[in-house]
Amino acid sequence: MITAESLSKSYGSTRVVRDVSFACARGTITGFLGPNGAGKSTTLRMITGLTPPDSGKSTVAGSRFVDLGNPVRKVGVLLDPTAMHPGRTGRHTLQITARISGLPLDRVDAALDRVGLGAGAADRRVGNYSLGMRQRLGIAQALIGDPQVLILDEPANGLDPEGIAWMRGLLRDFADHGGTVLLSSHLLSEVQATVDHLVVIAGGSIVAAGPLSELLATSGAIVRSPERAALLAMLTSAGATFTPNRDGSVTVDSAVGGFDLEQLGRMALDARIPLSELRRADSTGLEDLFFSLTTATDREVVA
Repeated sequence: MITAESLSKSYGSTRVVRDVSFACARGTITGFLGPNGAGKSTTLRMITGLTPPDSGKSTVAGSRFVDLGNPVRKVGVLLDPTAMHPGRTGRHTLQITARISGLPLDRVDAALDRVGLGAGAADRRVGNYSLGMRQRLGIAQALIGDPQVLILDEPANGLDPEGIAWMRGLLRDFADHGGTVLLSSHLLSEVQATVDHLVVIAGGSIVAAGPLSELLATSGAIVRSPERAALLAMLTSAGATFTPNRDGSVTVDSAVGGFDLEQLGRMALDARIPLSELRRADSTGLEDLFFSLTTATDREVVA
């Protein structure tokens, strides 16, 4: 339901997004992760037609976003919850969306109830809303057209723990009923508890994509040595694929090059490098995976 094919974007001499490709299937929630400046927001803006790509293309519900006749009925988008007129009430904000989109006004109250904004909150001016309330209003605006797809940038930002749990349940229900969700977030633990698939971007390029369960399942070895520089040089010379970890250990990918525990031990022995740890890697958490993918190599940081 969402495809990105070789999307690239530069601003002046700065390459912000480089040849980004991924797909989000119907009935799934895809997390789009990356450090600040990695190109997430620019990619989402290209997918939603707000920023033209220099090259590549994207589709939502089978068409380019700009070619959707009435996008609210097919795609719900929340990229900036602060981009609402502060002088209007929440109810008036949704009424305008409904009128512009040719939707019946009875959908306004239904959408407000769905996101937990009762009459008291709905009739307050948006300028007096907390960030969490604006997030809820933005979700209501995204859902009002009964879309097939949701594209959300940091939807849990500003929500309290109860609100985050509510958001998780809402997105899971949307996907379980055949919808497609693409969301970015810095709340890694919440992403791990919510998404089915993961796309990770760093330095403007995709560094990992696939089912969350597969990305978290490690087929590697943990190696540690008091002579870490010598260990890294040995692994580099042998052509091993590895990731230096923040705790001083190194994760070696056993699936590439066949570097199992026995071979790694013999290599270290031959190179006279003492090892203080050599074991199979445990299945990793999303936080460890994220940092290993985004800091494994020096990458250009883009704004």
